[in-house]
Amino acid sequence: MSYISIILLAIALSIDACVVSFSYGLIFTEKRLKNAMLLAGCTGFFQGIMPAVGYFLTGFVKSYIEPFAGWIVFFIFTYLGIKFILEAFENKKEKQFCIDIKCLLLVGIATSIDAFSAGISLSLFGNKILKPALLIALITFINSSLGFWLGGKLKHLPTKALEITSGILLIILGLKALV
Repeated sequence: MSYISIILLAIALSIDACVVSFSYGLIFTEKRLKNAMLLAGCTGFFQGIMPAVGYFLTGFVKSYIEPFAGWIVFFIFTYLGIKFILEAFENKKEKQFCIDIKCLLLVGIATSIDAFSAGISLSLFGNKILKPALLIALITFINSSLGFWLGGKLKHLPTKALEITSGILLIILGLKALV
């Protein structure tokens, strides 16, 4: 696989992380830089690690995990989306939404399931994994940061509508994983 193909693969893999970060960027008002870096760092880290894991566990993945990858992503994103929507209806003072370690891990894993499969493909193509994994991690970090920033630029819209929209985006992303 050529470097151009790997860069295009990295961009495609980073889209889920960008959309999730966009959703988070819509609702976070405090500690924006910290939260953006946490999300981008977590999604970038998992996007870089998962291809390596898929690369080295190619045989195991194909027979056991790969058939359920879409469902795993669906359940994680649907859980997060429903959580965002429910939180939109809670009475709260400037409460921070789901940026704790549990949610970061869920987002990191959910956005990197495809990267796991990409590692299998890289293995089958006979590529080495270090450079592609680093490129995927870096591009995901950048796109996730951009998504968070862009989401923050739409703050003038009503908060409840933004939270519900964020939840719906996550659920749609989960449904997309089933297709």
